[in-house]
Amino acid sequence: MFRPMGFLRQTIPAAQRQRGGAVHEAPIHQVLRRLITIALLALVLFSPPGTAEAITAPELRGQRSLQSISQDMSGRNLQQQEFLKTDLQGVDFHSSDLRGAVFNSSNLQHSNLQGADLGDVVAYATRFDGADLRDARLTNGMLMQSHFRDAEITGADFTDAVLDLPEQRALCKRADGVNSTTGVSTRESLRCPD
Repeated sequence: MFRPMGFLRQTIPAAQRQRGGAVHEAPIHQVLRRLITIALLALVLFSPPGTAEAITAPELRGQRSLQSISQDMSGRNLQQQEFLKTDLQGVDFHSSDLRGAVFNSSNLQHSNLQGADLGDVVAYATRFDGADLRDARLTNGMLMQSHFRDAEITGADFTDAVLDLPEQRALCKRADGVNSTTGVSTRESLRCPD
C-alpha cells in the first residue's frame, strides 16, 4: 500500500488521505502548488532590484531600433544591436563596431560598411547588394541566404563566415586584397580555389 510522505500526511486531513487505501491526487497537487507559490514569492521578494529584464517581441525590438537610426551611423559602438526587417539602404556604418549585431531580413543595399567590425554578425536573408564592405571584418558571421551582388569586398575578411555556396563562388570571382586589421586575404578567408 502506498503511503504519503510525512509532511504530506500532516497537511492532508485523514478523511482525504485514504479512500480504499489510495491517496487523493488533488490534495497533493494543492500542496505542491502552494510550495511552488511560496518559492516564487520568496524569489521575487529577495531578488536584488534591477535584475528583471523586459522581454519584447522581435518585431517590436526592430521597430524601436528603427526610430534611432540616422543616415550617419559611422564610428559607433553598435555591438549586439538588432536590426530586424529594417531598411538600412545607404546608411553609413563605416568603422562601426557591429560585433554580434543581428540584421535578419534587412536591407543594407548601397550601405557603407567600410572598415566595420561585423564579427559574429547574424545576417540571415539580408541584402548587401552594392554595399561597400572594403576592409570590413565578417569573421564567424552567419550570412545564409544573404546576397552580395556588386558589393565591394576588397580586403574584406570572411574567415569562418557561413555563406551559401553560390554566393561564396560569386564573391570569389571578385575577391581581392588583404584586410588591414587581420592581415588575411579576402580570397583566403572565402576559401576560394586557387
